[in-house]
Amino acid sequence: MSGTFEVGRPEDYLTRLAASGLGRAYKTLVIEELGVQRGDFVVDLGCGPGADLTNFAHGVGPTGRVLGIDHDSEAIGEAVRAASNLAQVTVRQGDIHHLDLANGSVDRVHTDRVLQHVADPEAVVAETARVLRVGGVAGFAEPDWDTLVIDYPDPAVPVAYRRFITDRVVRNSRVGRRIPALCERNALTVTRVIPVTAVFRDATQADRVLGFQRVTRRAVDAGYLAGEDAAAWLAHLRTHRFFASVTLFVTLASLSVPNDRKGGRSLTGE
Repeated sequence: MSGTFEVGRPEDYLTRLAASGLGRAYKTLVIEELGVQRGDFVVDLGCGPGADLTNFAHGVGPTGRVLGIDHDSEAIGEAVRAASNLAQVTVRQGDIHHLDLANGSVDRVHTDRVLQHVADPEAVVAETARVLRVGGVAGFAEPDWDTLVIDYPDPAVPVAYRRFITDRVVRNSRVGRRIPALCERNALTVTRVIPVTAVFRDATQADRVLGFQRVTRRAVDAGYLAGEDAAAWLAHLRTHRFFASVTLFVTLASLSVPNDRKGGRSLTGE
């Protein structure tokens, strides 16, 4: 096999991933597990370009509401355009660590690969618990980059590549495994954790998610990989049979008792 790897991260990365077979599969799973009902109020935290807003709008129907929140103004502009024909959808710029929503006012809360990037995942989980109504459900779809495996004759090279990602590339690289504990510390009852493992057998397709060339270059600059090892690694990935996998965890949690907290981190003070 052969192929050309992308040099820089494409501007349509998030939309493209959402439209892929992998993206459609796990997003459908999350929406089904959330159990969105007609008339619900759904909040999509870190909505990005709005890839999930249409599906949520269909779920809540004309009597429901969907709110997408993101800090990035360009993403907000894309989300507004994506939802322009959906009267029940509102999109606004904001900080998901501090939600401008009343206690117990939301039926469903959703994140998709968002907590891996935020400054304080627990603050976002705590805000989720605050705004959920009793019986409300939150769905967090977040990866654990320590689960990334790539087949290569010298196992030390993909280990170093993965370690660079977990150390330097993704702020909260192991958040997928942490979410159940964060939920339980913040009055949310975890009802289910579903592992979703993406398996790639085509290097070019995997590169659209993993960005081999650009990440490898940064790993060399940071001293995680030697230049000659990096060159051999990229050549091998392009020309040999390929295998890689990484796991995303979908954590479903519900609020079973009233939460009258007005802010802060954890109900237990942790």
